[in-house]
Amino acid sequence: MVTIPAIDMVATGKNIAKLRQDAGLSVKDLQMLFGFTTPQAIYKWQHGTAIPTVDNLVILSVVFGVPMDDIIVIDTGIQVQISA
Repeated sequence: MVTIPAIDMVATGKNIAKLRQDAGLSVKDLQMLFGFTTPQAIYKWQHGTAIPTVDNLVILSVVFGVPMDDIIVIDTGIQVQISA
Protein backbone atom coordinates (compact mmCIF):
# COMPACT_ATOMS: atom_id res chain seq x y z
CA MET A 1 0.00 0.00 0.00
CA VAL A 2 1.14 3.49 -0.82
CA THR A 3 -0.25 6.64 0.78
CA ILE A 4 -1.01 9.32 -1.79
CA PRO A 5 -1.88 12.89 -0.83
CA ALA A 6 -5.01 14.46 -2.33
CA ILE A 7 -6.66 17.85 -2.12
CA ASP A 8 -9.58 17.90 0.28
CA MET A 9 -11.89 20.03 -1.86
CA VAL A 10 -14.53 20.66 0.81
CA ALA A 11 -11.99 21.69 3.46
CA THR A 12 -10.16 23.83 0.88
CA GLY A 13 -13.45 25.52 -0.01
CA LYS A 14 -14.20 26.25 3.64
CA ASN A 15 -10.67 27.63 3.97
CA ILE A 16 -11.17 29.92 0.96
CA ALA A 17 -14.43 31.22 2.48
CA LYS A 18 -12.73 31.85 5.84
CA LEU A 19 -9.74 33.59 4.27
CA ARG A 20 -12.09 35.73 2.16
CA GLN A 21 -14.07 36.75 5.24
CA ASP A 22 -10.89 37.38 7.26
CA ALA A 23 -9.70 39.68 4.46
CA GLY A 24 -12.98 41.59 4.67
CA LEU A 25 -13.95 40.70 1.11
CA SER A 26 -17.34 39.71 -0.27
CA VAL A 27 -17.94 37.13 -2.97
CA LYS A 28 -18.81 40.09 -5.22
CA ASP A 29 -15.41 41.64 -4.45
CA LEU A 30 -13.63 38.48 -5.60
CA GLN A 31 -15.89 38.21 -8.64
CA MET A 32 -14.91 41.73 -9.69
CA LEU A 33 -11.22 41.13 -8.93
CA PHE A 34 -11.14 38.06 -11.18
CA GLY A 35 -13.30 39.70 -13.83
CA PHE A 36 -15.91 36.94 -13.67
CA THR A 37 -19.32 37.79 -15.10
CA THR A 38 -21.04 35.74 -12.38
CA PRO A 39 -19.98 34.65 -8.88
CA GLN A 40 -20.62 30.95 -9.59
CA ALA A 41 -16.95 29.93 -9.76
CA ILE A 42 -16.27 31.44 -6.35
CA TYR A 43 -19.32 29.74 -4.83
CA LYS A 44 -18.17 26.42 -6.35
CA TRP A 45 -14.72 26.93 -4.79
CA GLN A 46 -16.26 27.69 -1.40
CA HIS A 47 -18.60 24.69 -1.52
CA GLY A 48 -15.81 22.34 -2.59
CA THR A 49 -17.40 21.36 -5.90
CA ALA A 50 -14.54 22.93 -7.89
CA ILE A 51 -10.99 24.00 -7.17
CA PRO A 52 -9.36 27.21 -8.41
CA THR A 53 -6.85 26.88 -11.24
CA VAL A 54 -3.20 27.34 -10.35
CA ASP A 55 -3.32 30.86 -11.84
CA ASN A 56 -6.32 31.72 -9.66
CA LEU A 57 -4.65 30.19 -6.59
CA VAL A 58 -1.69 32.50 -7.16
CA ILE A 59 -4.06 35.48 -7.24
CA LEU A 60 -5.90 34.30 -4.12
CA SER A 61 -2.54 33.88 -2.38
CA VAL A 62 -1.63 37.50 -3.10
CA VAL A 63 -5.09 38.85 -2.22
CA PHE A 64 -5.25 36.93 1.07
CA GLY A 65 -1.57 37.53 1.87
CA VAL A 66 -0.84 33.85 2.48
CA PRO A 67 1.17 31.16 0.65
CA MET A 68 -0.80 28.82 -1.61
CA ASP A 69 -0.03 26.02 0.87
CA ASP A 70 -2.18 27.90 3.39
CA ILE A 71 -5.15 27.86 0.99
CA ILE A 72 -5.09 24.23 -0.10
CA VAL A 73 -5.96 21.53 2.45
CA ILE A 74 -4.22 18.21 1.82
CA ASP A 75 -5.66 14.87 2.90
CA THR A 76 -2.77 12.47 3.38
CA GLY A 77 -4.85 9.48 4.43
CA ILE A 78 -5.63 7.98 1.02
CA GLN A 79 -4.03 4.58 0.52
CA VAL A 80 -3.75 2.93 -2.87
CA GLN A 81 -2.73 -0.61 -3.77
CA ILE A 82 -0.07 -0.59 -6.49
CA SER A 83 0.41 -3.83 -8.36
CA ALA A 84 3.50 -4.59 -10.40
